Amino acid sequence: QVQLVESGGGLVQVGGSLRLSCVASGLTFNDYAMGWFRQVHPRPRELVAGITTGGSLTYGDSVKGRFTISRDNAEVTAYLQMDNLKPEDTAVYYCAASTESVFVAALLEYWGKGTLVNVSA
Repeated sequence: QVQLVESGGGLVQVGGSLRLSCVASGLTFNDYAMGWFRQVHPRPRELVAGITTGGSLTYGDSVKGRFTISRDNAEVTAYLQMDNLKPEDTAVYYCAASTESVFVAALLEYWGKGTLVNVSA
């Protein structure tokens, strides 16, 4: 059974930093592209960042230069370092995995349950 478990969310002030982690189990981590998405209901989930099995990176326009995605295959963990946080970054952040290196929410195969990030002004 595949599980993706996010952690690291919380309340932070504007300009602060958080590091999200996503620990995977039940899959061959090296074979999966990993993505971070976020959602504020009722809007659809939007791509924050993605990293392929080969280490190629993709970022949403609103987070470029502030967020950094990485992965540690030995630790079966994906990370999202978030710096210079803004109130508009407030959302539930989800980790997702796919054998395809296409970071479209509808195409991601596995999802975590999410972790809430709240940026206070």
